[in-house]
Amino acid sequence: MTVAISDLVKSYACQDHGPVRVLDIPHFALGAGEQVALTGGSGSGKTTLLHLIAGILLPDQGRIVFADGVDLVRLPEAQRDVYRGRNIGYVFQRHHLLPGFTALENVLLGMGFSGRRPDPAWARHLLEQVGLGERLHHRPRQLSVGQQQRVACARALANRPPLVLADEPTGALDEANANQVLELIGGLCRELKASLLIATHDARVVAALPRTVALAGLNRQPA
Repeated sequence: MTVAISDLVKSYACQDHGPVRVLDIPHFALGAGEQVALTGGSGSGKTTLLHLIAGILLPDQGRIVFADGVDLVRLPEAQRDVYRGRNIGYVFQRHHLLPGFTALENVLLGMGFSGRRPDPAWARHLLEQVGLGERLHHRPRQLSVGQQQRVACARALANRPPLVLADEPTGALDEANANQVLELIGGLCRELKASLLIATHDARVVAALPRTVALAGLNRQPA
């Protein structure tokens, strides 16, 4: 088991109607090395769930327990940030690369979030694995959208995390780039024996992963 959720509830304030409960999940677990597609329509709460698992958001109640016994919900914000940097890789739909830094520097900066010393050799290896070995010193504006997303994949794996979360990573890509990015994320996670949870409504992602979980099936709250 990489992470297990229990009795997780998250609501958002709504000016006209008071708090609106978005998530109410009795139980969900992701096994070690498992690769899972989390499906649901836009606005169903997929991104919220990923942000909760990553400790970017806090739930109203519930537990998010990792294999080492850490309950992320119980940690103060600063400790959550450090824990995320060391244990969780995150691939956003939009790459969120820093425009003034090269591909290599963006990956090295990702390593800095863990509080550990950056490892340039590993950063280069990751970029070579995603086919960007000859573009280490290119800035984002010099790369295609697909190449930028590949840098983002490398950055997410920079700290060898046991868990990788990906939020619609193929949503902004054409079919060729989407397939390539999906293969790269899956391949890098297999290399690291990391668990992978991809929030998606892309049929290509669902077809490529061995397990699919519908958020509506987890959630007691109607989506």
